[in-house]
Amino acid sequence: MAGFNKVLLMGNLTRDPQLSYTPSQTPVVDFGIAVNRKWTGKSGDAKEETCFVDCRAFGKQAENINKYLSKGRPLFVEGRLTFDSWTAQDGTKRSRHRVTVESFQFLPGGAPGTSGAPSEASSQIDQGTGPDSDVGPAGGQGAGGGGDDIPF
Repeated sequence: MAGFNKVLLMGNLTRDPQLSYTPSQTPVVDFGIAVNRKWTGKSGDAKEETCFVDCRAFGKQAENINKYLSKGRPLFVEGRLTFDSWTAQDGTKRSRHRVTVESFQFLPGGAPGTSGAPSEASSQIDQGTGPDSDVGPAGGQGAGGGGDDIPF
């Protein structure tokens, strides 16, 4: 049976990214995203819920997330769902799902008192998908591949 595991999230960071390194010195960053959903109930009243999601990125992406983002900043993430399980110090079995980031996009706006997200060009260049690149983060045409300026 074929499988498909793709997650797309857009939300705000719930905490500052935490950068660490694997034993082989690969950068790893852990962060959380809060995704808000608003809708109108059957009775006409406004409803809202927030989903909190743990995320992890590796390599150059981990370094860029750590360098440019902080709590409250918006981010668009594309990745896959992974399952972690472990035994806690008290002997209980623990588990959780987490999104392993495959690509991301900086978004404008964010926490009060910040100067906004890095420019589109700088975020694309940091990911290797700048205006001169023909391949975007997911392997398709890059934003600058056709020469058109694409705003946020």
